Amino acid sequence: MAKPAVSYICQQCGGAHRKWTGRCDHCGAWNTLVEERVETPSGPGKRAKGRRIDMQPLAQSESVAPPPRMKTGLAEFDRVAGGGLVRGSATLIGGDPGIGKSTLLLQLVCRLAASGHRTAYISGEESADQVRMRAMRLGLGNATVDLATTTNAGDVAASLGGPDGPEIVVIDSIQTMYLSTLDSAPGTVSQVRATAQELIRAAKLHDVALLVVGHVTKDGAIAGPRVLEHMVDTVLYFEGDRSHHFRILRGVKNRFGATDEIGVFEMVETGLSEVPNPSELFLADRRDEVTGAVVFAGIEGSRPVLVEIEALVAPSTLASPRRNVVGWDSSRLAMLTAVLEARCGVPLSGRDIFLNVAGGLKIAETAADLAVAAALISSVTGRPAPPRCVFFGEVALSAELRQVAQTDARLKEAAKLGFDMAVMPRPRKKLAAPTGLSLGQPATLAELIEIMGGVS
Repeated sequence: MAKPAVSYICQQCGGAHRKWTGRCDHCGAWNTLVEERVETPSGPGKRAKGRRIDMQPLAQSESVAPPPRMKTGLAEFDRVAGGGLVRGSATLIGGDPGIGKSTLLLQLVCRLAASGHRTAYISGEESADQVRMRAMRLGLGNATVDLATTTNAGDVAASLGGPDGPEIVVIDSIQTMYLSTLDSAPGTVSQVRATAQELIRAAKLHDVALLVVGHVTKDGAIAGPRVLEHMVDTVLYFEGDRSHHFRILRGVKNRFGATDEIGVFEMVETGLSEVPNPSELFLADRRDEVTGAVVFAGIEGSRPVLVEIEALVAPSTLASPRRNVVGWDSSRLAMLTAVLEARCGVPLSGRDIFLNVAGGLKIAETAADLAVAAALISSVTGRPAPPRCVFFGEVALSAELRQVAQTDARLKEAAKLGFDMAVMPRPRKKLAAPTGLSLGQPATLAELIEIMGGVS
């Protein structure tokens, strides 16, 4: 017979402790241990015997077709998901509160229902009337979507089977679900792990596409145990600043497609609207002849995206000048300013530096080095960058410029949007630029400064 045992579980990392301490020994977080009771087997024969499993050869005698996809009707979501939803898959969607996760998923299930799929929206945070009110605001009040409000994961799992069961189910959110067999509150590590396992097991058993909303911590990671992200097939993050109307859906894990793809949405009165060409939208309000502002030709997954990078260098009265960065890596900025000053003599020490990526987009690739350097040089000298010009390239500590991947895609996107010039590192082999696009190919930051008009 199983007997209850007391264990103290860290709500940050999921580490177990025999007694309460102020600091978690596993992750170092303070005041995150919560008492939880777990069932432990006792008595003779508590270890169950396993059975021999059947092995299969890796090589297949016949070609295996990829799993069929269910198109959601939202092309931007389908792009990030790898072409659509797969039956029996589990997708975890995380994002800040109020960013639009519930709105996106409600629009998604309504479009799937309109195309003939059986869909269900299960909310543990809102009442049925609240969900109906949101659907009315979005113009989706007549959608044939089944709606339920419950927090019992066992009841949800039992409702997935049967001939009339749903094909697509949304759980909003996993932190509100609980299993009655566990003596702990919803949202704790044990409950999140156990309820997710129960829901995923039922979804795979009945070939249901499961979409799960996950809350995020103040650091931006999905709350709960890290194992939650390993259990699901796809992990998507819904990003954006609530002060901006742009929203970015980013794939960070996908067993059925590529990772690092993005989908771009715009928040409007009727919900989330797709943005098929984000470059045009990010650059819609841009004006030439502005100092400290340049256009970066980036790559997000397989999609080229042009975005404006803004820099402001100002005198500082502080002993430690400020370095404020929005949308880029602050440590990368520190390295780049050191290279500009030590190798090229650009006066940046003792000055405040503010860097911003327009539109709320977050850039992770090192190809933005050259664009950031050009923006800093433009702000210091007070001279704008060459008009209708894009920048991309990596900067080394020696101030040399290095090539980056997918050069052709970046240049084609710049030419399509009417840019006249691209500044990039010198390629190893001859490169044919698109018609109407001239190339500036500096080898070092010093040559970039000459293109920008020099530093007086």
